[in-house]
Amino acid sequence: MGLVTMSERDLQRIGILSEVLARRRTEVSAAAVLSLSTRQTRRLLTAYRDGGGAALIHKARGRASNNSLNTGLREYAVELVR
Repeated sequence: MGLVTMSERDLQRIGILSEVLARRRTEVSAAAVLSLSTRQTRRLLTAYRDGGGAALIHKARGRASNNSLNTGLREYAVELVR
């Protein structure tokens, strides 16, 4: 996949999920620490087991928003406001 940049939140998730896989932490306590439901924690564990740390990163990272304006239209609107 190549070089992957991660936020502190992603690194924290990896640390906690690796503790769950090593059986040093339960799924319930991991869910509490990550502020997720146990179902979401199980989903993340499955993704982490299958794809490693890169599987936890949001798939839309680095892409433009679907709701973003065309750059020309945005610049025109900013000029109107000024």
